[in-house]
Amino acid sequence: MRAVVVRSFGGPEAVEVVEAEVPEPGARQVRIKVAAAALNPVDAGVRSGVFGGAGKRIGLGWDVAGTVDATGVASAWSAGDEVVALDYGMVKPLGTHAEYVVVDTDAVAKAPATVDAAHAATLPLNALTAAQALDLLAVEPGRSLLVTGAAGAVGGFAVQLAAHRGASVTGLGREGDEELVRSLGASGFVSGDVGADGFDAVLDAAVLGERALAWVRDGGVYAGVIPQAQPAPVRGVRTEAVEVAADGARLGELVRLVDEGVLTLRVAERFPLEEAAKAHARLAEGGVRGRLVLVP
Repeated sequence: MRAVVVRSFGGPEAVEVVEAEVPEPGARQVRIKVAAAALNPVDAGVRSGVFGGAGKRIGLGWDVAGTVDATGVASAWSAGDEVVALDYGMVKPLGTHAEYVVVDTDAVAKAPATVDAAHAATLPLNALTAAQALDLLAVEPGRSLLVTGAAGAVGGFAVQLAAHRGASVTGLGREGDEELVRSLGASGFVSGDVGADGFDAVLDAAVLGERALAWVRDGGVYAGVIPQAQPAPVRGVRTEAVEVAADGARLGELVRLVDEGVLTLRVAERFPLEEAAKAHARLAEGGVRGRLVLVP
């Protein structure tokens, strides 16, 4: 099968499409025939060596939508099931940017019925990150929440999920993003100075760090999206950072919200698998609204 890997670190030119053996599922695992797989900033980090692994062949890709092709013993899934999954892991020999991928059975959820595979592939990593970050923030009805990077993938899901929970959501983004962010459910929008009034909670999807921490009210809570990289607590503010975890049951809840129209899935552009390097180059250009998706 074809798979996207890096064998040396660098820019988009480091991305290779190679021939690899089709992986076999073990106990409590499933093999998925990949229909679509999203490209995320974490893939660029892996490619450039941020997470280590020098000297190894590293597979890229965390998100997948496709069809169960084979199962190991004690799997809850059957061949032919249409599914989505998160394949967590920074340094792994194969990722979801391939024709087949093996994942743990409890990382899998039934695919949304209302969207195609390319859109479904944009859900797992970013929506799970947003949902788990909101859990850290204990977002409840009536609480005020600022989401930085509100037009991005994680930020966009966070706005929709928090608004669905009944929070009062303000999105921080670029001037041209206001219509989009408000359409996702934000009641407020800022593009420059946030002002002096503090928020009960800040979800810092734009990775602004201490700048975003300053916008939390005394005794509030801040959550970042880079594990263990949150700023130090100040003014009684609790600071957290989400480390996304594969969770098929939670992913199934998010799929239900897609089918109910609560969550919007955004595909910016599709690339064939053999043009993975081109997709990385497009991601590096910035300004992508939605996800770039690889299609085997």
